[in-house]
Amino acid sequence: MRNERLKMMIVAALFAAIIAVAAQIIINIPPVPFTLMTIAVMLTANILGAKYGALAVAVYVLMGVIGIPVFAGMKGGFGVVLGPTGGYIVAIIPAALFIGWYLENFGHTKVQAIIANMIAVLIILVLGSIWLKVAADLPWNGAFKGGMIPFILPDLVKAIVAAIIGILIRNRLVAAKLI
Repeated sequence: MRNERLKMMIVAALFAAIIAVAAQIIINIPPVPFTLMTIAVMLTANILGAKYGALAVAVYVLMGVIGIPVFAGMKGGFGVVLGPTGGYIVAIIPAALFIGWYLENFGHTKVQAIIANMIAVLIILVLGSIWLKVAADLPWNGAFKGGMIPFILPDLVKAIVAAIIGILIRNRLVAAKLI
């Protein structure tokens, strides 16, 4: 049991590093950079589940908060989280927790993973847009037009891709008794 827990904590740390690398793959669309961070977060939660998926994402966020430049554009520090994009960063933790919880309760299938990931996208975009409104002092319609609408389609595509790939990888790792 102890070795299993240690193994999963190491795997979670590996996934935190994968998220950090994915966050550096950027397509800059103001006011929020479009990165591969969200697909990495969804993959992590699809593969590791609620406990270790959320742990991996929380470790990634914590690394950035303490100043390690893991956020988009090699940024780090508490100021990034307090800035206009901070809500999207913080929102990935409950999104990952939700994905893992949903799959653990409704089954690790591709269809269920697509549903879980799509809901997680909405969690990220809604919480991020609310934070954007407050941090940038934008009107509600401006925050949602700039911080949500442009990302719905790309993020839903990422949700589907992450679900399909994530469930395939998870099934193989479970069959090999690696997770």
